[in-house]
Amino acid sequence: MRAVVTRVLEARVEVAGTVVGAIAQGVLVLLGVGIDDRPEDAAALARKIRDLRIFRDAEGAMNLGLVEAGGGALVVSQFTLYGDARKGRRPSFIAAAPPERGRELYERFVAALRELGTTVATGEFGATMLVASVNDGPVTILIDTEKTF
Repeated sequence: MRAVVTRVLEARVEVAGTVVGAIAQGVLVLLGVGIDDRPEDAAALARKIRDLRIFRDAEGAMNLGLVEAGGGALVVSQFTLYGDARKGRRPSFIAAAPPERGRELYERFVAALRELGTTVATGEFGATMLVASVNDGPVTILIDTEKTF
């Protein structure tokens, strides 16, 4: 699984002109599911994101995790994180999980994050979405469960 995690002051996602998910302070998580990903990856990634110390403490240092900072997570599916653009001009998405498997692991990730005590809002899997955020910092972290970066 791959995630782009951005610390935000607020974020929201719209589908067909309707807001389907929104948070105040927290993280916007763009989540991609790979063809070889497993349920264990969803749980591990949820723990990693919950525990990332990317929020400021009273002294202004990044020492707090998501729950400690009182933040929420807006999770948006994004299979294009598995786009391979090393050859040609059109990215290949063969490393992305097929839609049914992608949905299953996306939902497992969201459930795991909730089980860890995180307030979670979501986009709509497979829909065309408009995502808006007010980045804080900006602080953006790339995470890959296979540790390729």
